[in-house]
Amino acid sequence: MRALPVGARALLVEVSTDEEAQALHADLLRRRAEGSLSVREIVPAARTVLLDGLDDPSRLAAQLSAARLPPVPPPEKDVVEIAVRYDGPDLADVADHWGVSPDEVARIHAAAGFRVAFCGFAPGFGYLTGLPAHYGVPRRATPRTTVPAGSVGLAGPYTGVYPRSSPGGWQLIGTTDAVLWDHARVPAALLSPGTPVRFVPVDS
Repeated sequence: MRALPVGARALLVEVSTDEEAQALHADLLRRRAEGSLSVREIVPAARTVLLDGLDDPSRLAAQLSAARLPPVPPPEKDVVEIAVRYDGPDLADVADHWGVSPDEVARIHAAAGFRVAFCGFAPGFGYLTGLPAHYGVPRRATPRTTVPAGSVGLAGPYTGVYPRSSPGGWQLIGTTDAVLWDHARVPAALLSPGTPVRFVPVDS
């Protein structure tokens, strides 16, 4: 674990894996909640966590560099269930990549317990981990210029749901009517880091 200064009051903490980033993020949130860490923002990414608004970044950097990460704790949030139709245009390609049938792709994906590792790309877009590593798939060689809102896709080790129509290169395996981002909702994002997620198959 390496802590790098970012400006006068922030640190970017680098770790080796996305699981370590999730564990660090959860531990920092716990420390802030119990009052042992004063920080304004804690922002996780794939293998980093950004801390902004620190009183003494140098002291915390030294503490973190010498610390050992605890395991990822069980989720404290309620599971978000997302109904999905496994009818995506890349379902057959993913099935070929996995060496299974399209129906088996749906079964494997729906059986997994997911967790939001971090958010980005677009408001409301969560990068979900939970599939075993051997089910990782490459992005499409040629991204689509338009991916419809509600598309459920795979890329590398992640699952994601497009909150709005946008370009994208993920392998699309399904669609959902769930609203991932709604300005009138509090919070606006359906998914946030640490949220457990399950996909529930429904008929096309």
